[in-house]
Parts: sequence; C-alpha cells; structure tokens
Amino acid sequence: MAVHTNPALIVIDLQNDYFPQGKFPLWNTTSVLENIKTAIGKANQANIPVILVQHIADGSKGIAPFFNEGTEGADIHPEILAAAPDAIVVKKAFADSFFHTTLEAELQRLAVTDLWICGMMTQNCVTHTAISKSAEKYSVSVLPDCSTTVSEILHLIALNAMSTRVPLVPSTDLL
Repeated sequence: MAVHTNPALIVIDLQNDYFPQGKFPLWNTTSVLENIKTAIGKANQANIPVILVQHIADGSKGIAPFFNEGTEGADIHPEILAAAPDAIVVKKAFADSFFHTTLEAELQRLAVTDLWICGMMTQNCVTHTAISKSAEKYSVSVLPDCSTTVSEILHLIALNAMSTRVPLVPSTDLL
C-alpha cells in the first residue's frame, strides 16, 4: 500500500435522492453507506479531512428529475452528516467535483497531496472526479466498496475502466 503524506477523503453525492425513498435509488446503498461511515470514522481518528461533495441541479435549466436545491432529496444523507459533522461541504453542478467548485481551493488550503475518492455514481461523478485534469496533481485512489451506481454490472464496468488510470483501494486498506 502506498504511503499517504497528506490525504483527504472525498465523499461524492451521498444524497437522499439516491437512497430507497429518494427519486433515483441506486444499487447497494445500505452497504455503501455503512462502508463510507467506517471510512469517515478512520479518517476522523487520523485527523484526515473529510470533504463532502453535494450535487445541486442547475435551476436555470428548469426542474431536474432530482437534486433540486432546497429539496430533502438534495440534502446529504443524515448518517453521513452525523459521521462527519465538521466536514467541508463543496457544492457542484457537474459530474467533475473540481469543475466550477471550491474543491481545488479547499485541497490547497489543507495542503492535501492524496485523494481517497468514493461516492455515487461510480461511472459518472466518481470517475469524472478521479480522472479530472484537476486531479492529476494528486495521488488519487478510488474506494470501490464505498461507491455505487444504478446496478452492480455498471459499477464493475466503471471500476474496471477506471483501474487503468487510478488504483482501486478497498476502504479496509486505508491507514
């Protein structure tokens, strides 16, 4: 396992609309939620910053199917907020968590060198953030057991595609 000099845990789009009562429920959310809470706990114990990324639909384009600002569905899952009460929250409107957000500024302020990326949806926001041009200056790892999407097969296809660019590290191997 690589030595991490100054990592941050990036948790992408753990929002209510992706859970069973939401507008776009994903596959395996119960296990992923528990795994992310465990990863956050490890980060908290090691004083590693946790950054929560929250997707808010662009209201100028009309009402979106989900993640509309001010809705309960767009809110970060309460168990994630409870696990990371002091986390930085970065809002985004695109799949890449760096694009037109404060993520880069927060990482620079914290002198982060390594990114541990996880969240929803593996083939979209997790992938686009992990292989973002802006992520190239960091040592990036994706936590497959802390990520999910609409189905297991799509999750596995996305992980396989990403594995040519970034290491896939089980959350149990952190720290």
